[in-house]
Amino acid sequence: MIPIIPIHDIRSRPTQPAGPADAAAAANAYLRPGILNLSALPPLALYIHFPWCVKKCPYCDFNSHEVQGGFPEEAYLDALRADLESALPLIWGRKIYTIFIGGGTPSLMSAAGLDRLMSDVRTLLPLDGAAEITMEANPGTFEVEKFRAYRASGINRLSIGIQSFNQQHLRALGRIHDHDEARRAVDIAHATFDNFNLDLMYALPSQTMAEATEDIRTALAYAPPHLSLYHLTLEPNTVFAKFPPNVPDDDLSAEMQDMIDDVTGVGGYQHYEVSAYAQPGRQSRHNLNYWQFGDYLGIGAGAHSKLSFPHRIIRQARFKQPKSYMDNMARGNAIQEEAEIARGELGFEFMLNTLRLTGGFDVNLFSERTGLGLNAVESALLSAEAKGLLYRDHKTICPTLLGQRFLNDLQQMFLQD
Repeated sequence: MIPIIPIHDIRSRPTQPAGPADAAAAANAYLRPGILNLSALPPLALYIHFPWCVKKCPYCDFNSHEVQGGFPEEAYLDALRADLESALPLIWGRKIYTIFIGGGTPSLMSAAGLDRLMSDVRTLLPLDGAAEITMEANPGTFEVEKFRAYRASGINRLSIGIQSFNQQHLRALGRIHDHDEARRAVDIAHATFDNFNLDLMYALPSQTMAEATEDIRTALAYAPPHLSLYHLTLEPNTVFAKFPPNVPDDDLSAEMQDMIDDVTGVGGYQHYEVSAYAQPGRQSRHNLNYWQFGDYLGIGAGAHSKLSFPHRIIRQARFKQPKSYMDNMARGNAIQEEAEIARGELGFEFMLNTLRLTGGFDVNLFSERTGLGLNAVESALLSAEAKGLLYRDHKTICPTLLGQRFLNDLQQMFLQD
């Protein structure tokens, strides 16, 4: 993974657990005068977290928990509906443009369970007629009929966790599928969905340049509309962090990145975000909303939200452990943390996301999404330009190629003391 803050995470801040679950009263409180003056609210997306998986991978730092004999599907779906109902006053009247069901392994859900979930969402929320609705899936859980049922229930995009087509590397990554199942999963996706993404990783334990190249060429042979290509990172609190494998050094990793850019470019893919490559018009609309500092409501265990109001922007985090989440939701409130983003943090928060985009952002987007003038980050912009990490003109601000390679350094320049 790219070694920056994951898009579903929020920065730790001292905060108190949310109070009584009176969302209507909370919504009224958020509408009072505050530190910002947003001229319009950004697009709104919905993220739904499914926290279970068959096996925890040694590199994974996401909120996932091994099934160990089964999971309470009906009780969890009850909690998700209650969670969504309780959040409605915070987003009243706003349309949902994209939905992402992530995990964990959402494809462990039964066809009937997924159908119920989508029915609940459509009942409670106004969806855009062209809403992109993505579901994560792992090859070890692919069944033709179940995925046809997912499609019939409204899923119109899959994100498939291939990681590698190489059997040795799949074993080193602790994946439950083998190389044949990886290929079969892509075949099923091709036959069932018009739009799908393949997740792959590089700089894997003992991986050679030839093996990395073969993985990318194998993926491109399927002509996926979208590719997510992540550098393996030894994240804290993972098995790999405790027992580090032998991974390629920085020079070889950089050569792999150059190879990926070359091969995908020749294949007609646009490298539009740090780890994202798409055929023309096939960018991930859900992730673009994150990277453009849009709003998202997150429901489910450990899910995070970013919600804008005319005079403030807030973040929320649900209880992380599935049982704790369901127990607290049964008592009327699954929100463990809630905080208003401080005015002095907004510039960093915005740049943390938008500078992931290789094409950067329109200069007007900064004030539209933060309620601040660009002068709030002028000194950092000047410094980044002077170091060759950033380019800007009257219309666009974007990272240079050097800035893309040293993205962490570029983003951190916008942190205020």
